[in-house]
Amino acid sequence: MTDPRYDVIAIGNAIVDVVASCSDELIDEFGMAKGGMTLIDEDGARDLYEAMGPAREISGGSAANTLAGLSALGAQCAFVGQVSDDQLGQVFAHDIRAVGIDFDVAARAGQPSTARCLIFVTPDGQRTMNTYLGASQFLPASALDEEAVSAAAILYLEGYLWDPEEPRAAMRRAIEAAKAAERKVAFTLSDGFVIARHGDDFRSLIADGLIDILFANEAELAALTGEDDFESGIAQLAPQVETLVVTRSEKGAVCVRAGERAEVAAEPTTVVDTTGAGDLFASGFLFGLARDEALKTCLRRGAICAAEVISHYGARPEADLKALMAEKLG
Repeated sequence: MTDPRYDVIAIGNAIVDVVASCSDELIDEFGMAKGGMTLIDEDGARDLYEAMGPAREISGGSAANTLAGLSALGAQCAFVGQVSDDQLGQVFAHDIRAVGIDFDVAARAGQPSTARCLIFVTPDGQRTMNTYLGASQFLPASALDEEAVSAAAILYLEGYLWDPEEPRAAMRRAIEAAKAAERKVAFTLSDGFVIARHGDDFRSLIADGLIDILFANEAELAALTGEDDFESGIAQLAPQVETLVVTRSEKGAVCVRAGERAEVAAEPTTVVDTTGAGDLFASGFLFGLARDEALKTCLRRGAICAAEVISHYGARPEADLKALMAEKLG
């Protein structure tokens, strides 16, 4: 097996995040599910955008955020996702390339427009996301560079993108290419509503040995296993994957690999906006894993990255993550 050209190649939604502070009253006025993520249509996106206060536009999307963290740590990364040939598509492409990530998928002409996520941040730091998925749902399997997938140590797949047929076919083809090249496949479950629709698919992927590294939070673990008790869920799922990583917000995170278990506490920080916490946790963990570091070190890297991203608005790191790692880990 040749040495990988990339540490991680990821397939995910290409989304521009629009982030603004708001009151709890505005959340109630629009009937938003506080702290959750709701899919909306283009008209809904337009109405909510008009109701937003001053906002920041930042390239986002779960897997793309993870790659941004990885790149900031010094990893070599590539992204596969679909934008439209419009202003937000140009914003996304510029931002992801500017942080050193290879992104070569051609923009899609015509409608629908580039995906966007309108994120309302209340005074308690909770983010309420309203996502219009637009062009990101039309990533064709033909856009996949199988040679690039084969040249990456880890293929990282975003559960959010399993919903539409075209990207799902692209991800299945990517899994085949990664496995043929004896690379690792990592999968993030993304959200309980994704599991509600595609849990059987995910369980089949796991049962068939197609997922090597699985990321979940406590709620997703319960949804996938049907076990409300955390330890029961771990006991059921851990033997089925090579590496299981479960984040627990302020309670830290747990990893189980080949019977070895490691845990870390959450890093102390001031919570401003929890957007991207899980994405950046994956950044730190995968960075350590790609370098064969101890599980506890991988988890600690994840916790440090997550703490950084929730200390400010937006789902991309702002601090120098390399310097932060040197300070925290020595």
